[in-house]
Amino acid sequence: MVERPDLLGALRLRARLYARIRAFFAERGMLEVETPMLSAAGNTEPNIESFSTSFDGHVDGGARERWLRTSPEYPLKRLLALGVGDCYELGRVFRNGEAGRSHNPEFAMLEWYRVGWDHRRLAEETVALVQAALALAGRDARVETLSYRALFKRELGIDPHRAPLEALRAPLADFAIDPHGLGRDDWLDLLITHRLQPAFPPGRITVVHDYPATQCALAKVRRDDPPVAERFELYLGRHELANGYHELNDAAEQRARFERDLATRRARGRREPPIDERLLAALDGMPACAGVALGIERLLMGMAGTDAIADVLAFPFAEA
Repeated sequence: MVERPDLLGALRLRARLYARIRAFFAERGMLEVETPMLSAAGNTEPNIESFSTSFDGHVDGGARERWLRTSPEYPLKRLLALGVGDCYELGRVFRNGEAGRSHNPEFAMLEWYRVGWDHRRLAEETVALVQAALALAGRDARVETLSYRALFKRELGIDPHRAPLEALRAPLADFAIDPHGLGRDDWLDLLITHRLQPAFPPGRITVVHDYPATQCALAKVRRDDPPVAERFELYLGRHELANGYHELNDAAEQRARFERDLATRRARGRREPPIDERLLAALDGMPACAGVALGIERLLMGMAGTDAIADVLAFPFAEA
């Protein structure tokens, strides 16, 4: 076991952060909720792997295989469709295979939804929350907000919507990346993680908005020229903290996206988790809204001034 000289300090910082988060939302009249950690449906996203387990007791119908949630998004949207209104959840989520200096397979996520808002307005509230958290640790950060397209053009001289594939691959030539099976969005993601994100300066909150329409996930697509996905990501220094959407509330379109996810997973030889039919049944009745998920450990890392997630955990995965 690794000696942790400031373990108590890390635990206290987390407790203070949780109290500040709850106060932040209480001031705004938002409801804290809890939703299930185990679901009959899994996450179809091709780049996220879920843990699964089985229930051995008596079950009156329903699947015995259950999936540990990778976020509380689907049940929260079902609550929105039932008329709960602005709400948030602060709890544990699980992602298989994600372990390292800045990842832990079990971590804390804050997710919240604002009825009648779009992604740009929610991004501003996310910045306010992050700044309030940093202030607890006597820290501050300046803010830069720009579009995905503007970021690529300024830093790499590339239009991410229109540049040919060869132009996307060229800045990554020094990384010896195996190109087999990689599509356009994979190369764009690699440019973010390998070239752009590492250069984000410490002490800066960077908000990137309006992604390529092919990276829509659960976001609305705006019919610009070219079309863009109404989503944002927020970074603190070089660490991604939050991912938010102007939420799609079209069940037929969402089903088509889930099916495309499963086709991608099939092509990669990955398991195909069951689609969340309860979410789809509720989605057309979900009000127009924006939602965001924020990684608590990443925020704590910024508050503590560390690049190691183990520094803000009671016991990291290797010691759990």
